[in-house]
Amino acid sequence: MKKLITTLVSVVLTMTVLTACGGKNSEAPSGSEGSSSKAITVRLGVFKNITHAPSYVALDKGYFQKEFGDNVKIEVLSFDNGSEFSTALATGEIDLGTVGPGPSTNQYVKSKNFRVVSGSNNGGAVLVVGKDSGITDVKDLVGKTVAIPTKGSTNEISLRLLLQQAGLKVTDDSTGVQIIARAPADTLIAMRQKEIDATLIPEPWGTQMEQEGIGSILVDWNKIPPNNGDYPLSIMVASDKFIKEHRDLVKAAIKANLQAIDFIEKSPDEAYASINNQLKELTGKAMDVELIKAALARCHITSDVSKEAIEEMAKVSIEAGYIKDITVDTLDLSEFVDLSMLEEVKSEK
Repeated sequence: MKKLITTLVSVVLTMTVLTACGGKNSEAPSGSEGSSSKAITVRLGVFKNITHAPSYVALDKGYFQKEFGDNVKIEVLSFDNGSEFSTALATGEIDLGTVGPGPSTNQYVKSKNFRVVSGSNNGGAVLVVGKDSGITDVKDLVGKTVAIPTKGSTNEISLRLLLQQAGLKVTDDSTGVQIIARAPADTLIAMRQKEIDATLIPEPWGTQMEQEGIGSILVDWNKIPPNNGDYPLSIMVASDKFIKEHRDLVKAAIKANLQAIDFIEKSPDEAYASINNQLKELTGKAMDVELIKAALARCHITSDVSKEAIEEMAKVSIEAGYIKDITVDTLDLSEFVDLSMLEEVKSEK
């Protein structure tokens, strides 16, 4: 009996030691070998416009799936504006995706729980004026109504910078420029019906207004501030929680984004088809390929991110009242833009 008890104790002790040793592997830190061994779902946020073209191509060509691996399921969630996207990211509804710096910076200052990990597209917005508006110069916008996709958007920040350059103020009366928020599809209708005088809007909407003959482009994408169009309009962001738990998958997403950018540059005709496939998937409606081609000509698809441009736009958001309880002097975005993983992926090539 004594021998039996001794044997049982030895077995229990052995099992305890084995369990303890095995526990380190079962709870491996994110980014280590085998961290994504069990099936998970990655919730990817995307927009319904061409300025997010790399995400479309990466989805359509299977780059995301290839880099994530077979054990990862991708759940795509589409958004109409950056504020909704940024809120979803901050509250854990999505893990990563592409968004504009305006609304994402506004949200980051409040929640500080996600960061920029790569660029996707610089530029791609234009200032369109109505066909019979009589506007031939930015200074002619005094007393006029200009639409932007949503309050606090990157497009509104660019518009405010453009007005500042012309010495104009944003007001609620005819002494300055009145800014109203309209979804791009509603802006198109408003322009047709001459309910607005102008709009600063992302592609392909500007090109569509131009092609329809209801508006003309007063300030092309490469003259829109900051940096004459070379500013982040679409950036890849990821939640801190997702980075901590799945750093390897964030790097995989960055790699897929880089592959898509390269594909758009080297195989534009095939890229147009991929973009159209995803637009149809997200909106239920395909787009004329020539419209996609013309719109992409007004974008600079790149992984580059200008921290200085993001900071400049953030200061405009502070002055406009979108970022509260912080001053221009105390603004600190040093942890918001984290390109370390992008650099790691590029160095691994």
